[in-house]
Amino acid sequence: MLWKLLVQYLRPQRALLLAVVVFQLAASIASLYLPTLNADIIDQGVARGDTDYILRTGGQMLMITLLQIACTIAAVYFGAKAAMALGRDVRGAIFTRVAEFSEQEVTRFGAPSLITRSTNDVQQVQQLVLMSATLMVTAPMLSIGGVIMAIRQDVQLSWLIAVSVPVLLLAVGLIVSRMVPLFRLMQTRIDTVNRVLREQLTGIRVVRAFVREDIETERFGRANADVTDTALRAGRLMALAFPSVMLVLNVSSVAVIWFGAYRIEDGSMQVGTMIAFLSYLMQILMSVMMATFMAVMIPRAAVSADRIGQVLGTESSVRPPAQPVSLAGSARGELEMRDVGFAYPGAEAPVLSDVTFTARAGQTTAIIGSTGSGKTTLVNLMPRLFDATSGSVRIDGVDVRELHPDLLWGHIGLVPQKPYLFSGTVRSNLLYGKPDATEDELWQALAIAQAEDFVREMEGGLDAPISQGGTNVSGGQRQRIAIARALVKRPELYIFDDSFSSLDTATDARLRQALKQHTAGATLVIIAQRVSSIADADRILVLDDGRIVAQGTHEELLETSETYNEIVNSQLAAEEAV
Repeated sequence: MLWKLLVQYLRPQRALLLAVVVFQLAASIASLYLPTLNADIIDQGVARGDTDYILRTGGQMLMITLLQIACTIAAVYFGAKAAMALGRDVRGAIFTRVAEFSEQEVTRFGAPSLITRSTNDVQQVQQLVLMSATLMVTAPMLSIGGVIMAIRQDVQLSWLIAVSVPVLLLAVGLIVSRMVPLFRLMQTRIDTVNRVLREQLTGIRVVRAFVREDIETERFGRANADVTDTALRAGRLMALAFPSVMLVLNVSSVAVIWFGAYRIEDGSMQVGTMIAFLSYLMQILMSVMMATFMAVMIPRAAVSADRIGQVLGTESSVRPPAQPVSLAGSARGELEMRDVGFAYPGAEAPVLSDVTFTARAGQTTAIIGSTGSGKTTLVNLMPRLFDATSGSVRIDGVDVRELHPDLLWGHIGLVPQKPYLFSGTVRSNLLYGKPDATEDELWQALAIAQAEDFVREMEGGLDAPISQGGTNVSGGQRQRIAIARALVKRPELYIFDDSFSSLDTATDARLRQALKQHTAGATLVIIAQRVSSIADADRILVLDDGRIVAQGTHEELLETSETYNEIVNSQLAAEEAV
């Protein structure tokens, strides 16, 4: 997967990579030429006392060194640009793919893991590209060129290369093979740390309310300790790699000097030649060491690439139709469910079974039921956040699976059970509903949602800051801003998923009265826990254990539905107890 990922996302950076290879080749040639010049200075300049030759050759070495530095800097610069471009493109691809996911895929991967894959995992692959541009390109050039140049200096000592390089590769191979499973485990444990930290930050109020700070600190400590333990084990192996390289390096150096001394003594080798041979051997072994460093990085990058590939290779269970159809005539937003059933993957029993009803334009259709009856799942099927496993969901007579998602969502205004506000301002959040909405339209939506008064009191009004998730406003204010966001859009179908739960009874009544006037002609679907929120609905559906067990007006259900009466009586008893 690593190779496939690199080929796909480095293809647009071919010019930069070509520049890296050219500059690294020039730097390698310069590096290989310098020991020969150094040998000439010793054997021809120093031995003969020729100062002019020493200065002239030394000047050449200085110029070549400056050229080598310039080429190396250029190679690193272009390599960094290629690596950063790859990171940008891969992160963009992950974000685009995740944005296509349905709730099912997001739940399967988990938000913390998706965040890790788009940050830490991408960084590992990006770092590999950067280091490859500076080390991996140079290593084969220096090693191959070094062998050729060393043999040219002295053939009889070349057996030292044939011994040193395999020994070094064997030692490094044993170490790297043990690091691969550790790096895979480390990425999984980083996911765990992110998940625990995200849960604690999101649920900080619950943690404090139940005085669980010590328990949560201990839980994070265990996750953190697991990451630390894995990192230490991998670090120990990495630390063992470099002493192994240095051991082979130093033993090889001693061997060259030892056997070279005998050849100098019998006159078959000059001092400069031995020093040049030693320099080439060091270059060969250093290039192997650089390749070793890359070999340490490759397993971790490969693990990260596999995790990235899992995201990019996952298709959403909610796919756009190959040939989408359009809604005939003017859209009315009429919602129809025909024998709808839904079961989560691996579940023993379906959440919904044989759900059939029609929510008509100009009417309010309410759905009520006990906790776990399937109300939220039913809501997720309406805008096609999930696909029904049986039956069909239709908008204006057209199956939602035949509509392009953008067209479908353009006709729906959804206020979820847990409204989410984005960091920015009140205005920027409202404009999510309609980017070109005027200020009058924004204030009108806020007035209908019973949010105008508190927004005007906020410093800045429409430009008052909203923190991520809307944590700087109360739950009721957050709900009303979310409702206003849907109202600004003016869709044909409104879906309110228990969106009035944080409102007091008086505000709830005023809001519902204002909604009637504003949404005349549109289809309203309200899911609620409180009977008082839906008592005036044109039609109420009673959901129990995933099935519609009764439907009618409030008065009709009081006379005919035992389940509805149980819900009403339980709420009246709770109010009387208060």
